[in-house]
Amino acid sequence: MPDLTPTIRTALRSSTLLALVLGFGLSLAPALDAQAFGAPESFADLAEQISPSVVNITTSALVAGPADGMPLVPEGSPFEDFFQDFNTPGEGPPRRSEALGSGFVISEDGYIVTNNHVIDGADEILIEFFSGVKLPATLIGTDPKTDIALLKVEASTPLPFVVFGDSDLMRVGDWVMAMGNPLGQGFSVSAGIVSARGRVQKGPYDDFLQTDAAINQGNSGGPLFNMDGQVIGVNTSILSPDGGSIGIGFSMASNVVSKVIDQLKEFGETRRGWLGVQIQDVTPDMAEAMGLPEAAGALVSNVPDGPAKEAGILRGDVITRFDDQPVSDANDLTRRVADAPIGEAVPVLVLREGKTETLQVTLGRREEAEAASIPVSAPAVDGPAELETLGMTLAPLDDELRGRLGLQASDEGLVVLNVDPASDAFTKGVREGDLITEAGQQRVSRLADFDARVEEARAAGRLSVLLLVRRGGDPRFVAVSIG
Repeated sequence: MPDLTPTIRTALRSSTLLALVLGFGLSLAPALDAQAFGAPESFADLAEQISPSVVNITTSALVAGPADGMPLVPEGSPFEDFFQDFNTPGEGPPRRSEALGSGFVISEDGYIVTNNHVIDGADEILIEFFSGVKLPATLIGTDPKTDIALLKVEASTPLPFVVFGDSDLMRVGDWVMAMGNPLGQGFSVSAGIVSARGRVQKGPYDDFLQTDAAINQGNSGGPLFNMDGQVIGVNTSILSPDGGSIGIGFSMASNVVSKVIDQLKEFGETRRGWLGVQIQDVTPDMAEAMGLPEAAGALVSNVPDGPAKEAGILRGDVITRFDDQPVSDANDLTRRVADAPIGEAVPVLVLREGKTETLQVTLGRREEAEAASIPVSAPAVDGPAELETLGMTLAPLDDELRGRLGLQASDEGLVVLNVDPASDAFTKGVREGDLITEAGQQRVSRLADFDARVEEARAAGRLSVLLLVRRGGDPRFVAVSIG
């Protein structure tokens, strides 16, 4: 029988006594399970093992000084970032500003991972090792979309390093340990658990692990370890009303970071796959409006010129599988496409008008597509009058409305003149000035077209009708109740 902790032994003795008094049998299984998933007696051995691979990072850059030429706090102070908002830039002599962060070594030849925001704009980067040795670092490459940067130092001897673990294996409740340089206090350890998985903040490739291990300013770029000493996240941000840790920290998952690092190491930049579609999640009401079996996959809201258009993907298609893997939502598809090889044909399964079809799409490179800023194609119009329906007042486009809304001569659809705040359309985000270009996945340019699509949805027993709404050139689907 395994050695039980004193707490569990005490609990077992109490449970045994109670069971004997009440005449019940006692199973040891729950107690053994509790021990298997209990907290370690100490994190000391793990901390000692991995500390040499964690580094403090100091960056400096020449910036405009405050109005009187004097900083409000000493340079390097942990409160420097807080007070810099009170400085008036550009009115004093330039001064050298320092910032603090963390990082970790991933190879014996000196590659170091940190956050992009830690080194952004720096002209000098200094790495301090746990031993006290300090070395200058050069920047190999950055990826602002995941806030990751790769640095390199030249050391006379092989450096201790850590390896990436599989972040997909981490479960909510698993123990983790964070290391870094919080508030400029030097090497510091904190422990906690994985509080949540798959958190998204604002980036298209976000896949954050949320943890209650204390993370503060200065921890940015530091590692989040599992209990095997593998890096399963890069500590990136905190959620806090006052800038201090309240037990809600976010670490970019290692399975995202490791792919970025491989590309930065090989090319000095990222090379992500590009499908060439605008997509959104399929909500339950959208699924009902489209007659889909479940609210899953990525709904294509627009197809500009690019790989998807060439392969035959259409607006209104629901992408359910990519490269033979199921697609759960829009973010899932975005990450899968980014990781896919450029220039190779990938099978994409789409659901279109109740039928599935597999298309072969040869992916482009996202960075090149973004640099070219491919124009978004827009749909067509005509007619007078107004129509009040589904809590909206609609009118067909004319030259006056096009001019007022800044639309092109080729744009078509129905303009939303007014939306009842009590309507489902308002709740779903439809607003005055929006342009409805499709209803029931068919183009609409006349009021009669819209009426017909609504009646078709009712006749089919639908509870809502799917609208394609454009605002500022950006399209999105909205399912509006027709009950």
